[in-house]
Amino acid sequence: MKLETIIRDLTRLRRAGTKYGVAPHKPVLLMSLFDLMDSGIMPDNRFFVNSDLVGTFHENWSLLVNTGHQEDFTQPFYYLQNDRINNTRFWFLKPKPGYSIQAHIKNIFTLSEVLEFAHFSEDFFAVLAILGNRHIIREFLLETYFPGAKEAFMQRKKGESRYLRSIEAYVLNEVPVVERLQVAEQEIVYVRNGTFKKWVPKIYLYTCAISGMKAISTYGYSLIDACHIRPFADNQDDRVGNGIALCPNLHRAFDRGLIGIDSDYRVMVSDQIREDSSHGYSLQKLQGKRVLLPDEKRLWPNQDNLEWHRDHRFSK
Repeated sequence: MKLETIIRDLTRLRRAGTKYGVAPHKPVLLMSLFDLMDSGIMPDNRFFVNSDLVGTFHENWSLLVNTGHQEDFTQPFYYLQNDRINNTRFWFLKPKPGYSIQAHIKNIFTLSEVLEFAHFSEDFFAVLAILGNRHIIREFLLETYFPGAKEAFMQRKKGESRYLRSIEAYVLNEVPVVERLQVAEQEIVYVRNGTFKKWVPKIYLYTCAISGMKAISTYGYSLIDACHIRPFADNQDDRVGNGIALCPNLHRAFDRGLIGIDSDYRVMVSDQIREDSSHGYSLQKLQGKRVLLPDEKRLWPNQDNLEWHRDHRFSK
């Protein structure tokens, strides 16, 4: 696949006409995918729907689009499959086993549940794997679709992502509120939730705060969960003060109120449990155990949230 052919066809993307002009979604998505390749976050030909990708799309949208178009990550992610390079498809969605994706999935949470990953065609990705080629294609995309925003966009992109950094600052209790950048509410929640899930195990050094279990697979996946203390649906709080790192069995026990944490950060075990207390993994053995906490106090579980859990979830 020749670079000239790619540039020719990517500057002729199929885009729906609206009262605000032709839709800008597809070129914003393509440049967001290039950004993740540049940063090394997605080094191979597999693009996962996660907070990094959705957050990068949101930031690029805020920098490039000044019309009244409605921001929507899921739309180009699905419909880019309809475009061609040299009359051949170059974008594909691979669903998880047991699922199919036959139509546009508008809910970002549903999309991330059914999609395994998306990928480019092998010959197109081989061209994109060369950094210089990505830079050239990006230049043409900007000149074609966003000529008035090109210079400011390139300047802003020299540093770290301000949007993703603002999300991290919010989740890590570094700032009182998060910069919103006029993005869709559902997708703000998705990015914040993904950042919460990424950072909570990290600040606990991928160690269960109660059992002390630490396990990371050879593929780099942590086996420790980011657990909400007070359900997100109840107070919309996805900062680390509403989180604690737990192994899956203790995560389930905590969510079901079989264990709690007192005001001194010690484990409480419910009297409602029936178990073999002589077993090595008996919950009763955890009674009174001091919880492992991050070094910085601002990252500790918030006592208001722990009190809510004791009052509304813990079975006394």
